[in-house]
Amino acid sequence: MPAYLIADVDVSDPVVYEEYKQKVSATSAPYGARYLTRGAATQVLEGDWSPTRFVIMEFPSVEHIKAWYDSPGYRPLRDIRQRSAKSIMIIADGIESR
Repeated sequence: MPAYLIADVDVSDPVVYEEYKQKVSATSAPYGARYLTRGAATQVLEGDWSPTRFVIMEFPSVEHIKAWYDSPGYRPLRDIRQRSAKSIMIIADGIESR
């Protein structure tokens, strides 16, 4: 079943974060990830949430997300992201295709 990584990333150091942006796709591709949106404009219809850099990634499963997130290839980039931005990330189960 597909699963989605959804993130709101508030970049505080764009210079440092640029390295993350340039390298992250190469680490997630082996885990079957594809970006559905990455830093695109958002519009709030209800509520007071105003995402800054909104990202949705689709993976084949929750297990694929967790394996990527904890992988040796992503770990150094995760550290870069955590130093250069404040992030909120969640995993959401997808719907089984019919």
